[in-house]
Amino acid sequence: MAGKLVVISGPSGVGKSSIAREVLAQCDAQFSVSATTRTPRAGERNKQDYRFVDRREFQRMIDAGELLEWANVFGEMYGTPAEPVLEAMRQGRCVLMDIDVQGGRQVYRKLPNATFILIVPPNDEVLARRLRGRNSEAKEQFEQRLAKAKAEIEDAQRTGAYKHVVVNDDLETADRRVVEIITEP
Repeated sequence: MAGKLVVISGPSGVGKSSIAREVLAQCDAQFSVSATTRTPRAGERNKQDYRFVDRREFQRMIDAGELLEWANVFGEMYGTPAEPVLEAMRQGRCVLMDIDVQGGRQVYRKLPNATFILIVPPNDEVLARRLRGRNSEAKEQFEQRLAKAKAEIEDAQRTGAYKHVVVNDDLETADRRVVEIITEP
């Protein structure tokens, strides 16, 4: 039996990582671990949260065609190694990817039968408040991230990949809706 690939995308601050954690807790799904050139944040572990690699190794992976998708995000490289995803699917597993829309578009070109779910905020003000609440970046970076978030939502809607859009105005409701989408036959 072939497995299922589920791609969850949305801009920073919309809650997609929180939703992805809940989906993993409720569904028999395997998380796709991305590779990145950024340094680990506090508490992150190599090969569990991300596969942390240097730029030379990341470029080798691109050149060898080993990535389902990849992107430069605010100066750091992120990408999904293809083989672990494809192997899990061959074994009949559900694989969950938490990636940006640019990556989702690349996956859609390669695996158009995957389930694509776009997580969006209820409105721009809520998104700005969530991003501000992180206190993780300077004002200029915050403005860039907010503008990118708005553009990312518009881009996702143009791709045709994201057949499911979930508004995260209440995390429990959003979690429940994403689980329903994934478990629909």
